[in-house]
Amino acid sequence: MSASLSVPESVPNDSDDDVIELPRSGEQTPLLKDSVTGYRSAFPSRVYDSPPKDKLQTFWTRTKYYVPVLQWLPAYEMRLLLGDVIAGLTLSCLLIPQALSYATALCKLPAIHGLYAIAFPATTYALFGTSRQLSMGPEATLSMLVGSAIAQITHSSSSELDPLALACLMTLFVGVFTFLLGLFRLGFLDSLMSRALLRGFITAVAIVVMVQQSITLLGLVETSIDAGINEASSTIDRAIFLIQHFHLAHPLTSVVSAVACSFLFSFRLLKSRFPNAATLQITPEVLLVVVLATTLTGIFRWDKLDLKILGDVKSGGIPWPSIPRMPKVKVVKDIAFTSALISILGFVQSIVISKTYSSKHNYSVSPNRELIAMGVANIIGGLFQAIPAFGSVARSKINDRAGARTQLAGFIAGVVSLLAIFFLLPYFYYLPKAVLSSIIFVAVLSLLAEAPEDIEFMFRIHAWRDFTLLCIIFLATVCVSLEMGTLLAVSLSLLLTVKETSYPRITIMVKGRIWGRVKGTTNKFKPIRDAPEGMVEHVEDTLIVRVEEPLFFANTDAEAGLIFVSGSFCLPRTASRAGQLKDRLRRLEQFGDMSVHPSEEPRFGAISNVIFDVELMLEIDASNNDFSSANDSAIQILIEIVEAYHARHVQVFFVKVHEEARELFQLSGLIEKVGTDHVIKRVSTAIDYIENHTERYNTV
Repeated sequence: MSASLSVPESVPNDSDDDVIELPRSGEQTPLLKDSVTGYRSAFPSRVYDSPPKDKLQTFWTRTKYYVPVLQWLPAYEMRLLLGDVIAGLTLSCLLIPQALSYATALCKLPAIHGLYAIAFPATTYALFGTSRQLSMGPEATLSMLVGSAIAQITHSSSSELDPLALACLMTLFVGVFTFLLGLFRLGFLDSLMSRALLRGFITAVAIVVMVQQSITLLGLVETSIDAGINEASSTIDRAIFLIQHFHLAHPLTSVVSAVACSFLFSFRLLKSRFPNAATLQITPEVLLVVVLATTLTGIFRWDKLDLKILGDVKSGGIPWPSIPRMPKVKVVKDIAFTSALISILGFVQSIVISKTYSSKHNYSVSPNRELIAMGVANIIGGLFQAIPAFGSVARSKINDRAGARTQLAGFIAGVVSLLAIFFLLPYFYYLPKAVLSSIIFVAVLSLLAEAPEDIEFMFRIHAWRDFTLLCIIFLATVCVSLEMGTLLAVSLSLLLTVKETSYPRITIMVKGRIWGRVKGTTNKFKPIRDAPEGMVEHVEDTLIVRVEEPLFFANTDAEAGLIFVSGSFCLPRTASRAGQLKDRLRRLEQFGDMSVHPSEEPRFGAISNVIFDVELMLEIDASNNDFSSANDSAIQILIEIVEAYHARHVQVFFVKVHEEARELFQLSGLIEKVGTDHVIKRVSTAIDYIENHTERYNTV
């Protein structure tokens, strides 16, 4: 069912005074239906005075839109070069040791394939990606899934299978699957997994990886093999082994691991404690610990004291692109299944990062184009023997703090990785494997950092169903397998979305450039273009958003955008509309009409005030005091929307908040964020507040 935009004769905006007077349908140009989106627009074509374009110009405009490098590179400003270069070099110092670690310790493959996962995906994404700060490369969670899947396949198959061929085939499948998701415009998938399910899975993966790497950190690898622990063993089996054999830990390996972990963890604490210390933020602590450990091991020959080292890393340069030979059908099915899970998880994590930094730096990203870019990046990576690559929260944060302002920073990181393949690999000979495991251990430790905050939030708003779902996913992942946890998380997300298959509406009523207040009144509004000159005054860049039904996570993935629409914007809460809501609102912010292709130049500016009219939103939870995962996500997303607006210096107001909803607003801290003086009884009162404090009223 497509969304529609209707123009009623009048729409009440406030129970007492705020009335929007809309033009009658007979007085306007008939509604025009957008053939692409299905939205109906009340904008007559004469609103825009765009110059006509020939087919060649239109083709070039579209090409620049779908291949972003053709857009940002010709317009590149040299003042950004230093920041991008520093960010690219800083990123390389973190990426290269991480890639070596993930390939050897998690995927159980030669270290060189970790570097391939930086060089080719990072450079490819820089050409096709829309995020300027996203760092593409191997990720701990996804590398763990790759290694686990390979171990399961080789353990259950009677024939000899090459782990490298399986990994390359998996990367290819990940790329193809991700590309197809983008081709069929399934970017809404980032809305399906609620925060509770995702938090439960990520927390469990962190525990799984930490237990697995503890065996290497303590120098118990050979002992574990003798005890029957292999790649197919469960986390519970490994934990029991560690408890029973802890007294057999290798002393030197344990000391090196403890020092490396302490060094890395201390740096992370310092960076979080002093976020404004620029030099500290770009200090590559991972590279420092790698250089120090390698140098000391080479000088004192700790390898002769049974400290396991990386040894020779055979490069062979850049491999020729090739497709591995297909194994049996059953194996292909297993690979395809794991690849699909990796694609969804990788995309969900990456798009969250992309949207975070696009909001921070005020530019737009398209989930569907991101899927295409990540798909192409992994296809190229698979052809060149790389493991799967997606965005990383920690690396992207470092990339941003180091000064990355365009995709050039990621491209530089990829080029440096290529140089490392040719020139730096011999210098890693004495690198202790315990240090590689320490890098992974501390990296996944950060995955646990947000878990206490999310759990505390669930308890604060009594989201018991959320907490139950989190525990189910956590236990399934830790006690059974990563694959089971992933499948359960995705399946429950789909079931929760289907369960909430109703159609709540969000009505967007706009003043500002299009709507104004009748001069001399406080409660009536008219379209500015239809009013006699001097009769209507308006607040520039002010938006009124009226929420008409309870909110759930499937229909709240929206930064209730900066809209310039004449009429009522009704959004059904289907999965596809939910996932694309934020991006459609962003398009309306920039163009005023969904019929305008996003490759065009923006036609409107930013706003300074947003008013949320929540009179008809009796509660965010549809069931009394029984908060589902969907509802928990809804209030959290609402908080994130407010934070995003505040980061852009946009004031946020809530008017006509019912007591049922106010309680959750208060418990979640939302009222504290917007300020008690921004929670107001009437829309007109909020407008008066804006008028008195910003003095932005003008007479038309």
